[in-house]
Amino acid sequence: MNLMSMQNKNNTVELLNGIKLPIIGFGTALARNSICDDAVREAIKQGYRLIDTASQYKNEEPVGKAVRESGIERSKLFVSSKLWNEDHGYENTMRAFEETLKWTGLEYLDSYLIHWPNPKPLRGIGYEKHNADSWKAMEELYKAGKIRAIGVSNFLPHHLEALIKHAEIRPMINQICLYPGYVQIETVEYCKKHHIAVQAYSPLGAGKLLENPVIIDLAKKYNRTSAQICLRWHLQMGFIPLPKSVSRERIKSNINVFDFALSEQEVDELSGLEVELKLLPSPDEAEF
Repeated sequence: MNLMSMQNKNNTVELLNGIKLPIIGFGTALARNSICDDAVREAIKQGYRLIDTASQYKNEEPVGKAVRESGIERSKLFVSSKLWNEDHGYENTMRAFEETLKWTGLEYLDSYLIHWPNPKPLRGIGYEKHNADSWKAMEELYKAGKIRAIGVSNFLPHHLEALIKHAEIRPMINQICLYPGYVQIETVEYCKKHHIAVQAYSPLGAGKLLENPVIIDLAKKYNRTSAQICLRWHLQMGFIPLPKSVSRERIKSNINVFDFALSEQEVDELSGLEVELKLLPSPDEAEF
């Protein structure tokens, strides 16, 4: 297997529009204020170049501050945020995006995603039109150079089909919940077919997979942490994992996954793990 020589933390994948997206990123959900600032600074120091936030995380300000003060050229960093559920629609999206720029202190975002396809505020009044209106605003912001890539999060194939019907520019990214034992095969295959990059949030199963005996055995075999085994699985599956942590040691460890490779049999074994985590409800049933 030649994956070890082919991949390193500076590798990227090419999006539909030619933009380069790092193959591993740093998630910031649940981190706030100075804790978030410190974590993002450490992540950038350790070599992460994709930083993921969202308006709902309430941490766009410290994320932006850490990015601006990192000492790394802005063009070398890929910063992503997301449109929250109550902000769907053309005018709301325009306003929410400008607020995100204000909070981050950045002149542009590298990607901006619709966070959820069918949120509770739209349930019963038709999510399709509101998503299409938000997407129109995002397309205009993209054309104006304020967003380098536009995409979605938690979209299943039927949500993507509904959006693409109205889109001039196709989604470039779909960020979904993925971890060993939870592969979302139908959505992943749809994205691959339509050249939509798949980002993986909760790549460690919200930490609940770290004590899984199969993963522990592989960690012992490769002299790695359980988290590194999970993240290596993501990379070999073609996913872009977004691990999050506020621990300096784990931030460093989580990106050091490019000097070993799992066998194809081990990747398949991890894909087929029987786990019952159910971290989030269906996008069509979420109570938010």
